Amino acid sequence: MGLNEVNAREHERFMREALAEARLAYAQGEVPVGAVVVVNGEIIARAHNRRETLKDASAHAEMLALREAAQRLADWRLNEATVYVTMEPCPMCAGALVQFRVGRVVYGVDDPKAGAAGSVVELLREPRFNHQVEVIRGVLAEESRALLQEFFRALRAGDGRPCRSE
Repeated sequence: MGLNEVNAREHERFMREALAEARLAYAQGEVPVGAVVVVNGEIIARAHNRRETLKDASAHAEMLALREAAQRLADWRLNEATVYVTMEPCPMCAGALVQFRVGRVVYGVDDPKAGAAGSVVELLREPRFNHQVEVIRGVLAEESRALLQEFFRALRAGDGRPCRSE
C-alpha cells in the first residue's frame, strides 16, 4: 500500500467523522455540515452547524470546531491542524481558517454559491495574506452531496423545518 493510499484512507476516516457531525445537524433541523479538527492523527474538536439552534449566523461547523480546538490546545494558532469539513468553507469560515493559521483543510463537496476555497472565490490560498491553507477537495463528496440534497428535498416537501440557506 502506497503513501497516497494511506493518506486517502486517513482522509476518508476523518471525513466520515465529519459526516457523522453533519447527520447530527440534519437531525436538529440544521443545514447538514459537519467538521472535525485533527492534530497528530487525533480528533481534538468536532462540531456541526448550529446556526438555527443558537440563533447565531456565525455558528457554522468550522467556526465552532475551530473555537473548541483553540480552547483545547490553549492556543489560537492551529498550524499543525487539519480541518475536515463536509462542504467547502464559506468566506467567513475561510477567513477564520486563515486567522487560526490552520495548516490544511480537507472538504467534501464544492459550494457553487458561496465556496471560498476556489469554487466562487479563493481565500485560503490568497498570496497577499500572511498565511495560506493547503486545500484537499472532494473527499467523500458524493456522501456529503447526498446528505445536503436529502435535507433540502425534505425542506421543499414541507416537513416543518424552517427554510434557511447556508
